[in-house]
Amino acid sequence: MANNRSRKQVRLSRALGIALTPKAQRYLDKRPYGPGEHGRARRRNESDYAVRLKEKQRLRAQYNIREAQMRRAFEEARRMSGMTGENLVQLLESRLDALVLRAGFARTMPQARQIVVHRHILVDGKIVDRPSFRVKPGQVIQVKPASQVKDPFQVAAAGAHRDVLPDVPGYLDVEIEKLQATLTRKPQRDEVPVVCDVQLVVEHYSR
Repeated sequence: MANNRSRKQVRLSRALGIALTPKAQRYLDKRPYGPGEHGRARRRNESDYAVRLKEKQRLRAQYNIREAQMRRAFEEARRMSGMTGENLVQLLESRLDALVLRAGFARTMPQARQIVVHRHILVDGKIVDRPSFRVKPGQVIQVKPASQVKDPFQVAAAGAHRDVLPDVPGYLDVEIEKLQATLTRKPQRDEVPVVCDVQLVVEHYSR
């Protein structure tokens, strides 16, 4: 089952042109083209719709969320003041699973989601098992003490995931040896380590 999920992530990464996992990055380095027997072939020019759709799929895949979740986030972002694309990324980046990954407690977004669902994460001292939980500035995220002694979290506490993750963004204060992180302020788009032209995503949903 795990191997099947891994293969799907690699195939999706090649289709979207971005690495969703460290394993996918290795495959993209070797085969920087789409999957399938025609992956090497030069593609015809994509329509404007196809370009916008692909950009939306890229953003959704990087947060490992369903289309319904993505659309709800977009509708909320549109109702907020300011630029819709900036708001959308800020909302997605405030998800608990996203911050667990950015802090270095997990190696991939699916792993971060699993950690949350399996009740290993505390927010302000209380267990939260919803990956979509919206973390507010000032709240503290921590691996619960009973879980910290387990091997996967001992590996994380040693900083072993940092070799495949982007640098810790400025809106997170991380004490990795304590498996603890604080969201100090709202994320800004230019700090968020996702590959996406958010304006194209806005145009896709606004059509």
